[in-house]
Amino acid sequence: MNDLKISTLGSRSSKWGEGPIYWKDHLLYVDIEGHSLIRLNPETQEEEVWGMRERIGTVVPTLGEDFICAGDSGIYRFDPSRNQKTNLADPEANKRPDNRFNDGKCDPRGRLWAGTISTIKKVGDANLYLLDQSGVLTLKVSGVTNSNGICWNASKTQMYYIDTPTQKIISFEYDDENGNLGDSHVAVNFAQLKEEGSPDGMTIDQDGMLWVAMCHGGSVLRLDPHSGELLQKVELPCVETTACAFGGKNLDRLFVTTGHHKTLVEKDAGKVFAIDGLGLCGIPASPYLG
Repeated sequence: MNDLKISTLGSRSSKWGEGPIYWKDHLLYVDIEGHSLIRLNPETQEEEVWGMRERIGTVVPTLGEDFICAGDSGIYRFDPSRNQKTNLADPEANKRPDNRFNDGKCDPRGRLWAGTISTIKKVGDANLYLLDQSGVLTLKVSGVTNSNGICWNASKTQMYYIDTPTQKIISFEYDDENGNLGDSHVAVNFAQLKEEGSPDGMTIDQDGMLWVAMCHGGSVLRLDPHSGELLQKVELPCVETTACAFGGKNLDRLFVTTGHHKTLVEKDAGKVFAIDGLGLCGIPASPYLG
């Protein structure tokens, strides 16, 4: 195994960092409980921060200078130059403040997939949605509780998805042309792995293996979605590891967001970590094309 180097980036300590995505030499991520959107340059470690005045669970880039975000008030376009939001969809307004948008990502065709969370842990009261390039919102997976990690394989035939309380990664047959989901099966069962924590954010590497941040577990895991086997575990020095994304010029650095534990005091909690020396690469991120 390669020698790993684990370091922190930037000066920010987020209350609950989440949703990293590498785009145009920068790492975009959110601080859900800090109500902020952050753009970090991993090379210079310079940070830009925008206050969003609400919890924000997802950020994805566009081909322009604006971002698509999802949070307390639904899905919206954010223009950082004007600090201006334009609402796009708000399917669960009637459930506020108990539900909000959580994790999300764009598929290879540039459609946004974003899911909600029941903050009061009402089982089955959250959903996964798709916002297409025309701005049409469709319900894709219903009856979830805490919508989290999502990614696609390089051949665009499988979508992997985490509803955290189930302790499973579900693999869906995927139609890249129209975003339709087909048959599904359990790819990874975390109850069988018996690792600390719960599956949160997720990404995929060039070999088709999944990387999952284990919330409350202080680690990221590399998993084989075909066998369900644990291939590698990287431990980090804070317990709330929330999400991960490959980045860097060669997409060979794994960036990990973290948050603050309710009671533990940890020196680097809330920092962004970079894991170098893994010896593999990720898949480029997709922007929203609407």
